Amino acid sequence: MAIPYDDFVETDPETGKTWKDIAERLPPLSNEQLLHLQDYNRVVNVLMYGGVWCMDCARQGPIIRQIANVCGNSVNLRIIDRDASEELKDELRILGATRVPIVVFLSEDFWEVDRFGDRTLTVYRAKAARDIGRDFDGGVMSPKALQAQVDEWSDMFERVLIMLRLAPPLRRRYND
Repeated sequence: MAIPYDDFVETDPETGKTWKDIAERLPPLSNEQLLHLQDYNRVVNVLMYGGVWCMDCARQGPIIRQIANVCGNSVNLRIIDRDASEELKDELRILGATRVPIVVFLSEDFWEVDRFGDRTLTVYRAKAARDIGRDFDGGVMSPKALQAQVDEWSDMFERVLIMLRLAPPLRRRYND
């Protein structure tokens, strides 16, 4: 039931415009990030559980896609709508709720490697500043905040790529 990124965004063309607008505002990955995300001879299947209507998804989805594109053929990104699967709805709850986005990283054999949801630390810091008066915050869409979110997602992808590259069963499979 999961579909490619572009197909998912087009399920609601009006709301999908927000995803496209945010994608245009994203900072590029640094040269160091590019080096850290490329040339792993492993495949990562990335399942994003979300909603085209969700602003957290609209902000993070383009970041995830940007990083997946940089990784090239190493990453297969698909998105599934939150309401498409009751089984996933129960499996992917956070604090008992069906929050989105949730990103599940899977090996080439579809073994779970890691999962992350629903907001990055940068976004939670901004929310804490607004809701409970914790420090000053510049919002979640400022250039600095977007850069921080790109950095956080880049680190998550790199971690998964390294985990798969070092996994003993895969090292045996690929004789490396």
